[in-house]
Amino acid sequence: MTESQKTASQSQAPRCSDVQVEPMPGTAKRDRMYVIFEWPAGWSHDVLDGDTFGVQLSAQIKAHLGSGVGFQLIRKPGRAGHQMPQRHRAYLVYPEQAYAELLYLDGPEDILQLDLTGPGNNQQFGARPSHDPLVLVCTHAKRDVCCAVKGRPLAAHLDQQSPNPDVVWETSHTKGHRFAPAMLLLPWGYSFGRMNEHAGEQLVASALEGKYFHPANRGRGLYDEPSQAAEVAVAGQLIGAGETLYYQDLVSAQQVETLDDDAAVVEVCHRDGRAWHVTLAQELFDGVVASCGKNPATKPGWVVTGMTMSS
Repeated sequence: MTESQKTASQSQAPRCSDVQVEPMPGTAKRDRMYVIFEWPAGWSHDVLDGDTFGVQLSAQIKAHLGSGVGFQLIRKPGRAGHQMPQRHRAYLVYPEQAYAELLYLDGPEDILQLDLTGPGNNQQFGARPSHDPLVLVCTHAKRDVCCAVKGRPLAAHLDQQSPNPDVVWETSHTKGHRFAPAMLLLPWGYSFGRMNEHAGEQLVASALEGKYFHPANRGRGLYDEPSQAAEVAVAGQLIGAGETLYYQDLVSAQQVETLDDDAAVVEVCHRDGRAWHVTLAQELFDGVVASCGKNPATKPGWVVTGMTMSS
């Protein structure tokens, strides 16, 4: 097969994100905090595999981050996003507190000097509170072609439409390219998938007011998978009943009972004192294509089977 034939064949092949057979709630990227670093240069398949920052520095950054810390590279959409800045914008994000700090670094090696133990510990870098939400659209082409084909146009559109130039960014892998266009919404730590321009505009507008956006919501990465799905279900019920819901209104979601390996009960709590017990079952879904070029496979997903308000 010639190179042109191969390219034509690839362009005709179905994208992994075109196959929609599994539920999205319960698939969010899980991290307790995030280090977000502006890096317009090329992103390798894994941004800490050594091909982006070099082997030694990548290993040092990975060790410094430790477990539970998400690391995202960002750039602005379009040509402007490929110009290397003199100083690099960085955000430290703490989803549990819905809090983010903005600071500027001279280069990626400065990441090693950051104190990641909690908010307010990096004043030597001029860190200050950032009150803007961050809408990070995955455009990581070397991870999966879906993110380039579907993510880049959406990021460019939302950036043009956003009233605030610091809200929308292209970003590296956010987990779940089969849900492209995939998004990560900070500082709250929610993942979204299969967004179109209209839904994306609504998400950005809602985020600027801190309002919970339910369509295409994959869950909050602070929680395990069944708890993510349960929280999204409760949010959907409240919004469907006409309530105005903000991201910090639902304060916790945690398993209170494990019925067996494939079922769980999750308690979701509202800050006004209400609580719901959500029963979920793990089902198998055939035909899931995890990445472009992979064969369809059977994957588990969480499905809500019941919901009651607890006393």
